[in-house]
Amino acid sequence: MNLQQLEYIVAVDTHRHFVKAADSCFVTQATLSMMIKKLEEELGVKIFDRSKVPVIPTDVGKAIIDQARIVLKEAKQLEQVVQQQKGQLSGDLRIAIIPTLAPFLLPLFLPRFLAQYPQVKLHISEMNTELIIKQLESQQLDAAILATPLKRPTLNEQPLFYEQFVVYASPGSKLMKKKYVLASDIDVNKLWLLEEGHCLRNQALNLCELKKQEHEGFQLDYEAGSIETLKKLVAINEGSTIIPELALQDMPEAELDCIRFFKPPAPVREISLVTYRHFVKERLLDILRQTILESLPSTISTQPAKQQHAVAID
Repeated sequence: MNLQQLEYIVAVDTHRHFVKAADSCFVTQATLSMMIKKLEEELGVKIFDRSKVPVIPTDVGKAIIDQARIVLKEAKQLEQVVQQQKGQLSGDLRIAIIPTLAPFLLPLFLPRFLAQYPQVKLHISEMNTELIIKQLESQQLDAAILATPLKRPTLNEQPLFYEQFVVYASPGSKLMKKKYVLASDIDVNKLWLLEEGHCLRNQALNLCELKKQEHEGFQLDYEAGSIETLKKLVAINEGSTIIPELALQDMPEAELDCIRFFKPPAPVREISLVTYRHFVKERLLDILRQTILESLPSTISTQPAKQQHAVAID
């Protein structure tokens, strides 16, 4: 048994396909299959049920693969220990970030991080929360930046900051006459929301207590894919939408005039750095977290305030 064989069975479990697994490991399918077969012969068990399409692990195979993931992570930890002892900060960090946060947070911390840590290579992807959770738990990602709490025992959450929600309304909206807005002030028939799969959509629904009302006949005519699209819908079709505070950064003055804040306690979303429970690149995670915190605008709170209340994701 060797680490390479463990990498192969983890790859097959991840891709559920021998050809795709071999491609991800940069070996031929024949080589990968042969190495896995040797491991099965050594252990005296079948790790995969090859009669199924896609291929799936057997019951004992699931336990072996789970342990293999831990062993591979611990092996990588040895490399991290050596690097830390040498004072080196290098390696790859695979990160995912939700789309309603990426265009506003990434420009704040990425230039500083890349300049300060040139030996660290970041691989960043935009994903919705459901896919992020799946890839964290399958250890295809090292970490993710997203709204929490997720209530997943397999994941560790380190809160970064608390971001207020604000209302973006059309110039003709009755909301423009108010200094502060209550959730009850929002006309749900003219509230534009993101499409299904965005946690910001669920938070907006919860904030306006629309979960029950949706089943009572309210129709949302259009579901947008981005905050920029939401703003355009508001401008063209009137009404309002709910956006996160970081979206106000670099917003043109004309658009800022369309912003109304909620009456305290302001609704917020908790943004955290999330990892799988066996995460080993602790030093890289620490510098990423510190760089993000140092790059935040002074208006963003890193501590939950009494004059705020967190909005649930679900």
